[in-house]
Amino acid sequence: MYVCGPTVQSEPHIGHLRSALVYDLWTRWFSYRGYQVTMIRNVTDIDDKIVEKATDEPWWALASRVERLFHDATRALRIQPPALEPRATGDIPAMIALISRLIERGHAYVADDGSGDVYFDVASWPEYGALTRQSPDDMESSGEGSAAKRSAHDFALWKGHKESEPETAQWPAPWGAGRPGWHLECSAMSARYLGPEFDIHGGGLDLRFPHHENELAQSRAAGDPFARCWVHSGLVKVGGQKMSKSLGNSILTSDWLDRAPAVVVRYALSTAHYRSDIDLHDGVLDEAASAFERITGFMDRAGSAGEPSNVPDAFAEAMDDDLSIPQALAVMHDTVRLGNQALDSGDSDAARTAAAQVRGMLDCLGLNPESDEWKDSGAGPGV
Repeated sequence: MYVCGPTVQSEPHIGHLRSALVYDLWTRWFSYRGYQVTMIRNVTDIDDKIVEKATDEPWWALASRVERLFHDATRALRIQPPALEPRATGDIPAMIALISRLIERGHAYVADDGSGDVYFDVASWPEYGALTRQSPDDMESSGEGSAAKRSAHDFALWKGHKESEPETAQWPAPWGAGRPGWHLECSAMSARYLGPEFDIHGGGLDLRFPHHENELAQSRAAGDPFARCWVHSGLVKVGGQKMSKSLGNSILTSDWLDRAPAVVVRYALSTAHYRSDIDLHDGVLDEAASAFERITGFMDRAGSAGEPSNVPDAFAEAMDDDLSIPQALAVMHDTVRLGNQALDSGDSDAARTAAAQVRGMLDCLGLNPESDEWKDSGAGPGV
């Protein structure tokens, strides 16, 4: 599984954390079901926005600092680290090799204006638009590059170095020094670490177009089968509005981790179906805390009840059904209710069974406060 990770340009917001959590939940459930999971999550540590925002420090220092903040937040929520987490700057040779293949196959061209830019030729690839089921005539232009592009839909594979940019933000290439285009980075890194064909490609819903559409086109045009299945996590809204910096309603991960225990933040971000948008209205953390306290309250009442058991069939069916965590959580709360009823009636066997099942479900969701991962007090802020 390859997942588009953060572009480390500014402090991570809650949307970054939700996306990372979604693929952590997928990984945990696949592992529970017996699959061997290799998850690669990249870090985009060089692109236009990083270079533009690095006004008071070198671009690489900004990227490194923001990457550490992202890792602090994921550790706090016990989001398991990927098998590998390559940075874009560490795979420039693979990106140059991919561009060379595309040029040789007639799907990319070097701009004739001397800029050193290289573009993907959308007209050369009839399947362009297959992922999002649209034709180029219905698409917006890529909005990048210069008049040297053959078509407004062509997108940059390589960006020639400009005098206004730092000297350190360039790498030598056959067509001129510069840096890779954002879309190209993931195609090159996924192929290097997972091979030309792999099972799942994930990322946020906002990446379907143009990012993932462009990835698919350039990888297939280069001869790689690429991803067998695409998975996209929903967006984050605040009070019914899309969270964005332009609206001034972004919620930083540090804000939530200062307001509630990390396990409650993890629970709150898990409650919506992964493909659905999640609305972070006022009180959402309080609601999550109350719901989670009902679970832990039962566990405290039940006391030590042995190891976690296999999860109930209804929980497994919900998780197998496109990771339907809202339904899975409903099963958990039903089990808690039955366990409390068993305790009230003195049925210790039924209470013990319910407690073991709840522990098993919490483990699958990474929410078991009794587990070793949550007992590790050095995992980051907001614990």
